[in-house]
Amino acid sequence: MRDLLVTDSVSKKFGDFTALNKVSIRVPEGSIFGLLGPNGAGKTTLIRIINQITMPDEGSVTLDGEPLAPHHIRQIGYLPEERGLYKSMKVGEQAIYLAQLKGLSKAEAKKRLKTWFEKLEIGDWWNKKIQELSKGMAQKIQFVVTVLHQPKLLIFDEPFSGFDPINANLIKDEILKLRNEGATVIFSTHRMESVEELCDDIALLDRSNKILEGSLLDIKKHYKTNTYEVGLVTSNEAELRRIISSRFKYDPAEFKSLNEDLKLNIKLSSNETSNELLNFLSSHAEVNHFNELVPTANEIFIQTVKRNAI
Repeated sequence: MRDLLVTDSVSKKFGDFTALNKVSIRVPEGSIFGLLGPNGAGKTTLIRIINQITMPDEGSVTLDGEPLAPHHIRQIGYLPEERGLYKSMKVGEQAIYLAQLKGLSKAEAKKRLKTWFEKLEIGDWWNKKIQELSKGMAQKIQFVVTVLHQPKLLIFDEPFSGFDPINANLIKDEILKLRNEGATVIFSTHRMESVEELCDDIALLDRSNKILEGSLLDIKKHYKTNTYEVGLVTSNEAELRRIISSRFKYDPAEFKSLNEDLKLNIKLSSNETSNELLNFLSSHAEVNHFNELVPTANEIFIQTVKRNAI
């Protein structure tokens, strides 16, 4: 897959503080790329460099095969964590003004805004001032003006902040549609459940360094431990434990169940399969829960950052 954005050994210092240390990432075209890391890891600095708000001390950035240049600003849409709408301006007036800054004519801006306002059911907000809107309502307006000029690259920094679950899902669906229509998205968040739902690829920064990058699916496969969570019904728990321990290693497990099961996490060796385990358990008990323990994005995040701190 072709990369739309590439940063090559990008470094940035502020006085004696190193914000980024030779960070290289590759963002595939038409993907949602999760830029992750704890507070202070360097994510915002990298985003500011991509947006040409600040410049790197070392390294380079290319967009669509070209060295990053001022004209690329119109090919980027940026939704910052700290929102930047003018509170005393009316919604429609402000949206048109911001669209014109990105190169749209007034007529084209009005046309696109009408479509988006109908889609998000916010048409009656046109003459309201931003200060009259709730945080979530203002966030919808900020989302619209970010995507309105149909940029090649969208950068969303904590895009669900201020949204209730219904509106968060609405914006999630729109981000996926934008990706499916060809947009490339950089998505920065601390909400790992959103990473699970949206991201194709991720990069994890910690203490100014990139410590992990790749396909989220491939990373999950790398971190999995070949462990299965099982719930078993038996009339003789002690005997069943003895039978299982004669062949497999296991630990007690905790998960929600409607039954009073024997709950175990059973680890397989590299030459054992899930079918072999299931057949073995079925021959000795009733199996009413069987699930491979695949690490979540949150677990990978914590594990990798802790390992990097050692």
